[in-house]
Amino acid sequence: MLDSLKNTLSPWQRAMAERLETQRQRLSGRWPLLRWPLLFGNLRAKLIIPYVLLTMALAMIGTFVVTVLVTSSVRERFVNQLLEASRVAADGIVRKERVHLENLRLMAFTQGVPEAMVNRDSTALRELLLPLALNNHVEVFTAIDPQGREILTLAREPESNQYASSEGVDFSGYDLVANILREQQDEIGDKFIGLLSTARGPYLFTSAPVRDASSQLVGALMIGTPLNTILADLKTQALADVVLLDLAGGVVATTLPPPDEGYSVLQISTSSTSLSTSETHDLQLYNRDFQAVYAPLVVRQQNLGVLGIVLPSNYITAAASTNRNWFGIIFTLGTLAVIGVGYFLAQTIARPILRLRAVSQAVAAGDLEQHTGLNQTGEIGELASAFDRMTLKLRERTAEAAELYTETVQRNKELADANAKLQTARQQLVQSEKLAAVGQLTAGIVHDVKNPLAIIIGLADELPEQSRLDEATLKSLDMIRDNGRRANKIVTDLLKFAREATPEMNRQDIRETIETVLRLTEYLARKGQVQVIKDVPGVSVMAVYDAAQMEQVFMNLVQNAIQAMPDGGSLRVSVSQAKDAVAIAIQDTGIGIPPKHLSRIFDPFFTTKAPGEGTGLGLSVSYGIVTRHGGRIDVESTVGQGSTLTVVLPVNPPTTSNQFEG
Repeated sequence: MLDSLKNTLSPWQRAMAERLETQRQRLSGRWPLLRWPLLFGNLRAKLIIPYVLLTMALAMIGTFVVTVLVTSSVRERFVNQLLEASRVAADGIVRKERVHLENLRLMAFTQGVPEAMVNRDSTALRELLLPLALNNHVEVFTAIDPQGREILTLAREPESNQYASSEGVDFSGYDLVANILREQQDEIGDKFIGLLSTARGPYLFTSAPVRDASSQLVGALMIGTPLNTILADLKTQALADVVLLDLAGGVVATTLPPPDEGYSVLQISTSSTSLSTSETHDLQLYNRDFQAVYAPLVVRQQNLGVLGIVLPSNYITAAASTNRNWFGIIFTLGTLAVIGVGYFLAQTIARPILRLRAVSQAVAAGDLEQHTGLNQTGEIGELASAFDRMTLKLRERTAEAAELYTETVQRNKELADANAKLQTARQQLVQSEKLAAVGQLTAGIVHDVKNPLAIIIGLADELPEQSRLDEATLKSLDMIRDNGRRANKIVTDLLKFAREATPEMNRQDIRETIETVLRLTEYLARKGQVQVIKDVPGVSVMAVYDAAQMEQVFMNLVQNAIQAMPDGGSLRVSVSQAKDAVAIAIQDTGIGIPPKHLSRIFDPFFTTKAPGEGTGLGLSVSYGIVTRHGGRIDVESTVGQGSTLTVVLPVNPPTTSNQFEG
C-alpha cells in the first residue's frame, strides 16, 4: 500500500522519504518500534498519511464538483462572454468615432485649409492635409464645397500604402453631408456619422463643417475607415467574430469567412429598436453550431444599424442547476483543512528541512561559519548534528588549506623576485664582461694604431702641396685622408671606451642636465624635422651623478632617436621621480628596433646604421656610464612605431658604484 501511496508525492518528497527510510532501516536494530511504518512519530508517516487522506477526500469532492456543479454555470458564462464581447465591440466603434473627430478637428483648423476650400484648390488641400493623414494613419478623407461637390478625396491603397485621389463626385445626397451644408446641429453638436458603400467597400464616415475666420461655412470634411479594418480590430479586442447589419437586417460586413450558403442565416427580421441584448440566437454555419447576440449600434445618438457578436457553442452541455452555496461551503472547508495541515507540517517537518537547505546552500557558497541551530530528536536532529560536525571539519580543513596557500604564494613571490634580481645581475655581468674584454683589447692596440694613422693622414695632407700630381692620384690621396680620419675617429672612440673614467658624483638637478642636452641637440632636431616635446616636473629633481658623463649618455640617446626618424617625427623627453630613483625616458616615433636586435644593442661595435654612419660604441659607452652610476637602461621598441629608452638612476647611488666595471 505504501508503494502505491508514493505516487501521490512530489519527486522531492519521494527522494526525502526514501533517504529517511534507509536511515530508519539502519537504526531499526536498536529501536524495533521504528519498523512500524504507520507510526505517527515516524517522519515517513508524517509526510504520507495526512496528504493521502486529504488527497482522497479532495479527489472525491472534486469529482462531485466537476460532474454536478461546474457544468451548471457553463451556459451562463458563455452568455456573459457574448454580452461582454458585444459591449467591447460597441465601445471599439465609439473609440474609432472619437479618433475620427480628433483628426477632423486637426484638419479643419489647419491654417490655409478654409482658403483652399473657398478657392477649390485641390493641390493646396493635398499639400496641407496629406502629411496629417500620413502621420495619423487616416484611411480616407474628403473635402467638399458648400454645394456638396467633392473638391478632393484621398484614399489609402492597401497594397502600395499610397493615397489615390479623386475629384468632382456629388455628396449632397448623403445625410451626413447634407446636414453639414444645411448647418444643422443635434444635441451633441454639428458633427455627423454614417455608413457609406464605396467602390472599395463599406466605410464608417464622420463629417464636420469647415469655417473661415469669420465663421462662415466654406465646406465640409469627411474622414472614413473601412468597416473590414474596424471589425478586424474589434475581433481582436472582443475575442469573438463580429457582424454588422444595416437597419433592414442585411449583412454589411463581418469577420466570418463566407459560407457556401451565404450570410442569410446572420440576417434578422426584427426591428433593431426591439432587440434585447440579453437574447441569444442559435445559428448553424460551416456545419457547426454558433450562438449570436445582437444589439443596436448607436453612435452620437444615431442608430447606424445592428452589431452582432458570434461565438461557437458546440462545447456547451446541459447541466442541472444546483445550489452553489454547498460548493462554496465544501471548498471553504477543504481550503481550511489544507491550510491547517500545511501549517502543522511546516511546524514539525518543513521548517527544519528548509533550515537545513538554507544552511547547506550557504556552506556550498563558501560560508563555513554556518550552524543549523536545530536541537531536535529523531532523524532530523541526527541529520542536523552530522551536518554541523561536517561543517566544522570543513572549516578546519579550509583554514589549513588557506594557510598553506598563503605560504605558497609568498614563497612563489619571493622566488620570482629573487629570479628577477638574478637575471638582472646576470645580464649586467655578461655586459660588463663584454665591455671589459673589449676594453682590454682596445688598450693593447689603440696606441700602436693611432700613431701610424696620424702619419698616414699627415702625409696625405702634405703630398698635394709639395708635388705636382695628376688628378687620379689626388683623388686617391683624398680617399686615403678621409678613410684615415674615419679610422682615427674609431680609434679615438675606442680610447674613450677603454679609459672608463671614474664619475665625479655630485648632488644636482637632473632637469638642468636635460636642458643642456636639448640645447646642444636643437640644431640636429630642427634639421631632421623632429618636434621635441619636453615633459619635466616643475620642481627640482635632485640626484647624485656626474653631469658631464650623463650629458654624454643623453646626447647619444637623443642623437640616436633623431637618426631613427629620417622622415621627421616627434621626440618626447620626460622625467619622473619615485621614492629612490629618477627615470629619464627618451621616446621617438621612428623605425623601431627589430626584436632579434634588442638583446645586442649594447654590444660593442654592433649597429643597425648604414656603413660609415656609426661605430657601434655609443650605446656601449652609455651603458658603462649608467652602470657605474648604479643605474640601468630599459628598452622598449615596436617596429614601425618607435622606441623608448629609459635611464633609471638611483637618487643615492651605492658607494661601490664600480661593482660592474671590467
